[in-house]
Amino acid sequence: MIAIHKMTSLSTTLAAAIVFAILLPAAVQAEETDMKSLVVKLGFDRIADESTCQGMDVSPKIEIDGLNATSVAVIVDDPDAPSAVFTHWLIWNIPPTDIIPRAIAKKGNVEEPFIAVQGTNDFGEIGYSGPCPPPGKPHRYFFRIFGLDRMLDLPAGSSAKELKKAMQGHVIQKGEAVATYGR
Repeated sequence: MIAIHKMTSLSTTLAAAIVFAILLPAAVQAEETDMKSLVVKLGFDRIADESTCQGMDVSPKIEIDGLNATSVAVIVDDPDAPSAVFTHWLIWNIPPTDIIPRAIAKKGNVEEPFIAVQGTNDFGEIGYSGPCPPPGKPHRYFFRIFGLDRMLDLPAGSSAKELKKAMQGHVIQKGEAVATYGR
């Protein structure tokens, strides 16, 4: 009798685990499918020299359509960098806006044109640092915009890893635009 009970218990546990393994990905996918998309516009396909290491290295203007969130976070990265994905810009706690203007100041706590916080990019600098790929094939730069359900309690100078961790469970909208740059 005990052996049968243990076997039944094991079968029930195994069946529950199988059902969980099948349904969990579907639930996560449904949650991601329900997430409302943002339309992100850069106004260019190739990043202008002024927004690169060969120019003034200023952040470009970004337009956002369809935002319905408490705050905005931006991550700009280059997946074509030689060693790993290279992060060029981290900025968060941007109040709801449809335009992030060009030339955001390179400081941790931004005060103009809105209050926001910036992190440390992979150049080791706070704020935006534009593309500076090695000569050769142009690289792609992803401008990822996240609509969040709250402001983040994350200090200036935080890394991409820290920002992504702080955003977990708070992203309610997202969108991206891609531009290229080569030398």
